[in-house]
Amino acid sequence: MDHFEVVVSNTELLTPRIREFVLARANGAPMPGWAAGAHIDVHLPDVGRRSYSLIETHSSRATEHPTSYRIAVLQEARSHGGSTYMHSLKIGDRLTVSPPANNFSPGASAGEVALVAGGIGVTPLLTMACELSGANRPFSFHYAGRSRAELAFLGEIERLAGANATIHADDEAGRFFDLEGLMARLAPGVPLYLCGPLPMIESAIALAKQLNWPQGRLHFEIFTAPEEKSGDGSFEVELKSSGRIYEIPAGKTILDVLIEAGEDPIHDCKRGDCGICQTAVIDGIPDHRDYILSDAEKASNKVMQICVSRAKTKKLVLDL
Repeated sequence: MDHFEVVVSNTELLTPRIREFVLARANGAPMPGWAAGAHIDVHLPDVGRRSYSLIETHSSRATEHPTSYRIAVLQEARSHGGSTYMHSLKIGDRLTVSPPANNFSPGASAGEVALVAGGIGVTPLLTMACELSGANRPFSFHYAGRSRAELAFLGEIERLAGANATIHADDEAGRFFDLEGLMARLAPGVPLYLCGPLPMIESAIALAKQLNWPQGRLHFEIFTAPEEKSGDGSFEVELKSSGRIYEIPAGKTILDVLIEAGEDPIHDCKRGDCGICQTAVIDGIPDHRDYILSDAEKASNKVMQICVSRAKTKKLVLDL
């Protein structure tokens, strides 16, 4: 099933900028199941695909055979159309969505887990908290934002995490959330799941390196689309299997050009954080811009993420 139609069955403004939506099939039929960390893609007319995390805060069993999906959308100050379109929706409006996909699962292993949310990044972590709570697995939940008025789901977080919930509002504390202090305090081996603004995630990645965290201890998900960098130019990509050559202009990614040309590369996030579009490099040097590869993997130039990375050479030959 590539995609299916849903109807907005309910919508509620949770904060001045965050609106929640409940989506269901028009006939009430069951929807595809999912697990904590999953998201759906909503296909918006004249806007494109937007990803939103699925939310469940009462029972993780409810995700197995759902009859509706619950998402929340932040009205972005500089919207590229997605959040503005979503915030204009009314009960009864129809949308086309893709089935749930998951690149951010907390897994089933035992032991403590740390959940860290920045702003609207709270959405994928809510179901994780629900799942961990239901399994009686120890976890802490740290939720940060500019002000308490901008933080949604506070009651649900405090119900799920209890005394292990930490709420941080910049305006109350007079400072930003102390991510470095938290990461330094975590007991060795405790995995951290983080979703929030890109600067927060980039800080966490840098701190994990400074603290010599092993690969795979820090997990994160990004919902910010990559931005064009000044100085980006065009380059060519040759597909090894067919010999076809495509020009990749500034402002378009390799993945975008290949999809527009009718190729069918495997992909999902389009933000360089899931690893699904990873492609072997036969010739040329990539300009790595992903958040997946280790420094050693980037230095080897043997693989790249074609959804965000570009080229330092005039041409790349890819194993596609």
